[in-house]
Amino acid sequence: MKRSYIVFVLLSIGFLLAGCANNETKANTDQSISAGLIVTDSGLGDDSFSDSAFQGLEQARDELGITFDYREPFDQDYEKHTQDLLEQGHDVIIGLGYNSQQAIEKLAKENPEQSFVMIDAVSELDNVTSITFKEDEGSYLIGLIAGMKTETDTVGFIGGENIPVVERFEKGFIAGVKEANPDAQVLSEYAGTFDDDGKGASITQEMVTKGADFVFPAAGFTGIGVLKEAQRQKIRAFGVDSDQFFVAEKAVVSSMLKNVNVALYGVMEQLNEGAELEGDTKTLGIEENGVGLAPIRLVEMTSEEQDLLNEATGKE
Repeated sequence: MKRSYIVFVLLSIGFLLAGCANNETKANTDQSISAGLIVTDSGLGDDSFSDSAFQGLEQARDELGITFDYREPFDQDYEKHTQDLLEQGHDVIIGLGYNSQQAIEKLAKENPEQSFVMIDAVSELDNVTSITFKEDEGSYLIGLIAGMKTETDTVGFIGGENIPVVERFEKGFIAGVKEANPDAQVLSEYAGTFDDDGKGASITQEMVTKGADFVFPAAGFTGIGVLKEAQRQKIRAFGVDSDQFFVAEKAVVSSMLKNVNVALYGVMEQLNEGAELEGDTKTLGIEENGVGLAPIRLVEMTSEEQDLLNEATGKE
């Protein structure tokens, strides 16, 4: 009888300790840093900008224990989706691209204690941290490769919408092409949209008829059409934002990496360590690991060509 009582007491203590451990785990989970992400209106699956941002938060979830939710504003009602995430009580709300700026700034004014982050747009509000990239530095590297490897001395740049961020891609690409090959001609055209892969394909076809043997899109989902059409036309192409080799493995030589994933992982790491966002503007280039190159495939670089690339990336 006495032995049974002791066993009962020990089991009760064990269950009590287990219950305390479970409560502590739940409390720790409740205290984890959380983020709300508004991707672009192209949504996830773009093999580009939105996917890169999502990957950064996934990495932060796996390595730092943060949580996150996201919205895909296919209806372009950024304010509704941002408000939805805001009501969930996230530590930070993140908007991708200039299209999210109006909604972010409106809600940031109405909620001055809430932290926001904007990618590729700049705000003067104290509770909005702006992160931009030196796209011209990254696309300059792509231009060097195109200028060095073109056989027709004609290459093409295809932009999405004609906005400053895409113009920086174009400027850097042209500068790199001309540095490597002053005789090369650069064809440039803007699709007027980030969401039309058919338009990207048709522009690529036109450039091929004009002699282009390399094309570089900075055009979101429109750029996917560029890469796939380049493969159909048996010319070379470059990806953008993330490594897009697997979109068109017979065409994509390299990709200009715009490390949105690295930037957002850094934001979550900062918050996870207890630091507050400062509402400042961060501009990330090669030196800050904000932009760079994916592996070079399909073409062979001579030692002289590789030296030129190494010099441009500071790896000499």
